[in-house]
Amino acid sequence: MIDSAALVARAPIETRHSLTARDTSLYALGIGAEELGFVYEAQLEALPTMAVTLAYPGFFWRDPQYGADWQRILHGEQSVTIHRPLPAEGEFIGRTHFEGVDDKGPDKGAVVLVSRSIHSLDGTLYATDRRTAFLRGDGGCGSAGVAIPRPRPAPADSPPDKVVTLATALNQALIYRLSGDLNPLHIDPDVARAAGFDCPILHGLCSYGVVGRAILQAVAGNEPARLIRLDARFSAPVYPGETIETRIWREGDTKARFEARVIERDLRVLTHGYAEFA
Repeated sequence: MIDSAALVARAPIETRHSLTARDTSLYALGIGAEELGFVYEAQLEALPTMAVTLAYPGFFWRDPQYGADWQRILHGEQSVTIHRPLPAEGEFIGRTHFEGVDDKGPDKGAVVLVSRSIHSLDGTLYATDRRTAFLRGDGGCGSAGVAIPRPRPAPADSPPDKVVTLATALNQALIYRLSGDLNPLHIDPDVARAAGFDCPILHGLCSYGVVGRAILQAVAGNEPARLIRLDARFSAPVYPGETIETRIWREGDTKARFEARVIERDLRVLTHGYAEFA
């Protein structure tokens, strides 16, 4: 079990990342992009959701020093703020902090808020990544640190302004993991079964990236520099090969709410979605 007080008192994890054009193309392929501008080095632009992979410290929960029941961890919520457009290649430093732990009680798990600031080597801030991890096997650890933010309100109960449908490939998780998220839950059938799933599930951040593509297409003219914030809650896993439908409600010229569902199971997979545009 994790030690909540010790976790939030830890020094930041500092990670250095040399981003290449190949990495940028591979990330785009990992979330299903096919546009040449996102995959071809001659005219390459970075997708904004790629920030989730930059200077990422890896699946640290598997390290015994944290004491977590790592096979039962799920991604709860994700927020990315883009402070300036991401380059297609460059050097980055990430500083990962454990901000807070919300103990839900024995047999109910705990939620951990983790933040990462992503800078260039000269100190320029490019992005801020904030996410929650739901540690299903660590309830009873005690709360510590800052309070976990409440999710944004759900979209209005009205017809969406835009609907975008994007398919995922059967090998989507196999490609996405090459961008740095090597959690075996997404490739190893035995690990997936131990976690309560019939087979490996898609990375939550892969689903998040697919939805980010949908929002770029529907609201931002497929211009990466225009998307500056993307928040969502993961409400159910996606299986590779399923189709994700993103429903979008505009709020003026610079904001939108959204949710996403898997068509094959008619199941919402991302909820409480919020996006901002430049």
